[in-house]
Amino acid sequence: MQRSRRSETDAVGLIQPVSAGIVSAITGFASSFVLVVAGLRAVGATEAQASSGLLAVCVASGLCCILLAWHFRMPISFAWSTPGAALLVAAAGVTDDFGAAVGAFLVCGALIVLCGLWPMLGRAITSIPRPIASAMLAGILFPICLAPITAAVEIPVLALPVILTWLALYRLAPRWAEPGAMLVAAIGIAVTAGNSMLEGASLGPTLQFVGPSFDPVVIVSLGLPLFIVTMAGQNVPGFAVMSTFGFAVPPRPVLVASGAGSMLAGLFGGHVINLAAITAALMAGPDSHPDPKKRWPASVTAGVLYVLFGLAAGGATTLISAAPPILITAVAGLALLGALVTSVASALENVDRRIPAIATFLVTASGVSIVGIGSAFWGLLVGAVVMIVTTIGRPRERLQPPNEQNQVSSS
Repeated sequence: MQRSRRSETDAVGLIQPVSAGIVSAITGFASSFVLVVAGLRAVGATEAQASSGLLAVCVASGLCCILLAWHFRMPISFAWSTPGAALLVAAAGVTDDFGAAVGAFLVCGALIVLCGLWPMLGRAITSIPRPIASAMLAGILFPICLAPITAAVEIPVLALPVILTWLALYRLAPRWAEPGAMLVAAIGIAVTAGNSMLEGASLGPTLQFVGPSFDPVVIVSLGLPLFIVTMAGQNVPGFAVMSTFGFAVPPRPVLVASGAGSMLAGLFGGHVINLAAITAALMAGPDSHPDPKKRWPASVTAGVLYVLFGLAAGGATTLISAAPPILITAVAGLALLGALVTSVASALENVDRRIPAIATFLVTASGVSIVGIGSAFWGLLVGAVVMIVTTIGRPRERLQPPNEQNQVSSS
């Protein structure tokens, strides 16, 4: 009798973390899979290669969630790098050779593994001034977040229902704003495209090996910025979120697993995976389970769903390929508005470093390409130079903007 009651209690107690895992997986996938496909297409992937890449990062993320959460009995969760996918979209034109892009993905994954094995490198990356790193990310996101405005003007019949749905759900149920917007977009695309959307389409899951090539220019333009935004924009916040909920996540196995998983996924077109940050809060927080020791099934559940969602990569890619590109970018832009706000706020919170941050933002957002190297790299470089010139050896009070100097002196 006692055993049956205990079993019932355990089953009821399992419902909560499993539900949290389901919500997290649906939210994470639906809110940004369009960005992954758009990013891969922007750097030269065919429709089949983009589908393979989406499947690869889904499976890699899912397996890392399952294995590490199970082993450490913690709600450790992984996801693809959303800022990294945004970087690929912003880097359109840097290369149309997807093999070279895959080479950059492999370099990024290898550097993440190296961070796990050699902590000094991880500390060096995380020591990049936060205003500069945040401003670079904001510059990457800014053009994408302009897309809803452009889409509303160019294709109002398709774009306005998506934007209004996002706005209404953001007010009523913020967690479902992006999935709801994507659902409305999918309906609009299906109605507009009709039966032609399925002609010649491959809806089944397929992995396609992509032979890498290592182009130094593409590695500098894509690989290094991808590594930096993934570490600074995803992995570091991911560790911070877990720490907030009392979980001391061991960095070495997490970084080695995500880096190795990224390299394996890269061979099939995936860009990079990392420790989850936003969805991690859903699974690691008290909403998952009152007892922290019983929250890890949420990550296992999310991992299983990510693998299953990966099996739908062919259909997802077919849907996206049938849509006007500006509509897909608009949906991604709505999903990234929160990240843009956070990045801008972080970039400008330190008064002394606002000018270097703005310089980084402007250069990155400009999309300039010099000697074939994309704007994200140049944004970092310019920001570093401006920071050195404007801050080294100068008294702190001289760094205040004129209006703030007046306020300080008058007080």
